Amino acid sequence: MRNKLVGCPVETTLLLINDRWKILILRELLGGTKRFGELRKAIGTVSPKVLTSHLRSMEEDGLVDREIFAEVPPRVEYTLTELGESLKPVLDAMKDWGINYQEKSTVEVDHPKVDAVQPNSHS
Repeated sequence: MRNKLVGCPVETTLLLINDRWKILILRELLGGTKRFGELRKAIGTVSPKVLTSHLRSMEEDGLVDREIFAEVPPRVEYTLTELGESLKPVLDAMKDWGINYQEKSTVEVDHPKVDAVQPNSHS
């Protein structure tokens, strides 16, 4: 967890989920526990280094739990904590806003819409 937070609650939220990749990690983990490779495949173009960095940061902030299994090869699974799960309404609101924007936009949407509640499902 961070030692110090800012006074503005919106800025505090942004400090914890301030990146495209963190939002997508949250979206995927809302669907349940995932291994590193599953996360990387579901998210797409994120590099292993960036994904690892963000997962570690999210673990330090108390959003994600990492479980390491003593197997060969080692198996690592990531799960949202209760605090991480509490961000679901935030992601749902972002999804709803995004759908509304896409419907009103004159710009063509070049990828499928993704449901924040059900990762990788198409609306």
